[in-house]
This record gives sequence, structure tokens and C-alpha cells, in this order.
Amino acid sequence: MRIAVVGAGAVGGYFGAFLARAGHDVRFIARGTHGEAIRSNGLTVRGPLGEFTVQAPVSESTAGAGPVDLVLHAVKAYDNATALLLLPPLVGQGTVVLTLQNGVDGPDDASAIVGRDPVLGGAAYIATSIVAPGVIEQTGTYRRIVFGEVFSPSSSISDRAHAIEQAMKAADIEAEARPDARVPLWEKFVYLAPFAGVTGASRQPIGVVRANPESRRLLFDAFAEVERVGRAEGVPLPADLLERIATYVDGVPASMRSSLLIDLSKGKRIEVEALQGSVVRRAARVGVAVPIMSTLYAVLRAASAGTAHDL
Repeated sequence: MRIAVVGAGAVGGYFGAFLARAGHDVRFIARGTHGEAIRSNGLTVRGPLGEFTVQAPVSESTAGAGPVDLVLHAVKAYDNATALLLLPPLVGQGTVVLTLQNGVDGPDDASAIVGRDPVLGGAAYIATSIVAPGVIEQTGTYRRIVFGEVFSPSSSISDRAHAIEQAMKAADIEAEARPDARVPLWEKFVYLAPFAGVTGASRQPIGVVRANPESRRLLFDAFAEVERVGRAEGVPLPADLLERIATYVDGVPASMRSSLLIDLSKGKRIEVEALQGSVVRRAARVGVAVPIMSTLYAVLRAASAGTAHDL
């Protein structure tokens, strides 16, 4: 399978490396020192599962690259304005564009550039980071992608989603194709937007947030706000979603911080528009009140004004 990874960072680079190791023809679209290091020394993945390095072509542009079978679109959501413009040269007859971004806007954003037909939506569950140019380090062994059709969901998994699932499983990726990808996207969104919002606004890890009665109540009320928005949009979320989120929140390590909080503490750009901002905008369209998420959005948007804006 010919695969292009747009955004060869901690997520896209990780999954792309596994696919390259399995023998697929993978091209990374990356820039800066990370891209240069991959070009010179290959891309190294290390962690509890071991360490390996793959050699694969790297480019900053997709001009002349030609159509591929699969595009993994895994850039940070705030880079979509420029990164999405890299997609058209990669898309031909039968190409699948699989978005792996935080939030639920990714498929819509991609479809605005390449149309709805090629686009699948996916949610990635993995803890990785770039620890040095060309080196991705994983914490734990979780490496899961849940994905499927977004614009034409049905009662069964599409053939193309099934084919990608099989290729990923053969590459030692924990892949799960679903008939309706809106459900896993929103399941993650209902949790992530409030979790990132409250930990980011308070500058505290989850242990502090859940131990304090006031902040715990705020967090769980925010989960409920986002769930109501999803249901108002017609997403068939499971009835026990909030209970499952509560169990998860109480079971994670107290030191756990959202990536938004980590980026904020480092002066980096944050995905406030893709997370809290998306909730607020979607809530306004469907007429659902989200006072907590609106407040978190306002606070974090102000905080993001002081962060760095380099790619």
C-alpha cells in the first residue's frame, strides 16, 4: 500500500513507522529539524515495545508526489490552514484520507479541500512524544486507532475501512474499524474537550482536579454539556457514556496532564479552537447552552494569545 503521512510527529510518525516496518511504501511529509533528521538518519521509535528505525522518503511538499492509497492526516489542528493544502496532489481515484486529529472537526476540514468521498475519520489513543529530532518515544504500550465512515455511516463496516484495519493490524497497530466513526470521535471529544479545558485553565493535573469537590463538579458538568451537544447533532452516543468517562477519570494516574496543559506550560500553541472552541460553535448552532465550556474557551483563548506561534 502506498501511504503518505502528513504530519510525521508524535502520532503520525509513530503509526507511519509501524506501517513502513511492515513493508508498506510510506512517505513522510515533515519539515524543520525533525524532517531533516528523518531524511538523514531515518525515523526511530522507542518505548516498552522495543526500538526500531525505518528509512523512508521525506519531503516538505506534496507537489509531484502523485496519488497514494492512504493519507494519514495527523497534524495539530491549528496547522490545518496550511497542511490541508498539501492533500490534493496525494488524492486520486480510490485514495482514502484518514484524519487522526483531536476534536471532531478534522473530517469536515479535510472534506472542504478534497471532497467528502475520500475522507474517513479516526481517533487515536496513544501516548508519544518527539524526544529528539527523528526520535519518537512511547509511554506504555497502547497504540489504538478507531476509525470509519463519517459522511456515509451505515450498519456495517465499509470495505475500504476493513482493508485499512487489516493492514494496520498486520503492522502491529491496534486498529478497530467502525460502521459510524462519529461515535468514537465524539466519545473521545466528550472526554477530551472538558479534560483539556479544566486541567489547562487550572494548570493542574487530573489528580488535583478530581480531588477538589468544586473542580470535580465543574469537570463532570462540562462532560455533560459536550455530550448534550453531540446528541443534539444526532450522534448516537451510548447511554452509559458519562458513567464510563467517570470510571476512566477516577482510574488514571493522578499525575496525568492533558497535552493542552503540557503545551501551554511550554509556551507552545494549543488546540483551543479544535476543542473548546468547537464545542462553543457547535452548541450555538444546535441551541444547547454550554456555560462551562464557554468560560473555559474564553480563558484558554486568552491564555493562548501569549503562546508561541511557530510551527
